[in-house]
Amino acid sequence: MRNPDTGRAPGPDARPDARIPVAVHTSEPLSREGALSLLGRHPDIELREETGFTSGTVVLLIADTLDGATLSVLRRIARTAGARAVLVVGTLREAELLDVVACGISAIVWRHEATEKRLVQAVVAAARGDGTLPGDLLGRLINQVGALHRSAAGREGVPTTGLTPREVEVLRLAADGLDTGEIAAKLAYSERTIKNVMHGLTTRFHLRNRAHAVAYAFKEGYL
Repeated sequence: MRNPDTGRAPGPDARPDARIPVAVHTSEPLSREGALSLLGRHPDIELREETGFTSGTVVLLIADTLDGATLSVLRRIARTAGARAVLVVGTLREAELLDVVACGISAIVWRHEATEKRLVQAVVAAARGDGTLPGDLLGRLINQVGALHRSAAGREGVPTTGLTPREVEVLRLAADGLDTGEIAAKLAYSERTIKNVMHGLTTRFHLRNRAHAVAYAFKEGYL
């Protein structure tokens, strides 16, 4: 997924000089202070107190494991229109990965990799609606999507047609880390067209989000 050289960029719908509002959610005071210290150094990030999840805010959720309380918070964020989330987690079991993706969360950072640069990259990706997953998680997601696809084969309502050439082009660039605007520029399409392509293929194949779509394309041999 996205791996930019720099995380300094505004959100997708913001003015060029706008800052990304970020709230940190964790039950660990030390982790909270550390995250606030790292993110507070970045000029394009505006730290906010956590007073409920609001549209346009990126919530940095820090937890050691994906327990019931953490998953509940992710689901609350998913139900808040316009809110985004970055999950910083120590471990994630196979069964939990699809739970996270089902919440629409595609920006995940391992705790042991949570440097200032890595956190900023994930926040920017989430603000833009893009995804960023550790490479090992992407591989696990590909395997799980493949298993789901095989179990669904032949069931009523499951599509049998493949991806179109344009969909493959879009997903290939998404897998290379390009965001919606960069994909549009590369293919000489409008951003709206790229969004429509993504929406169409995720709806047709019952995929949850961009990360899920890229994993599906890898598993099916398109990428």
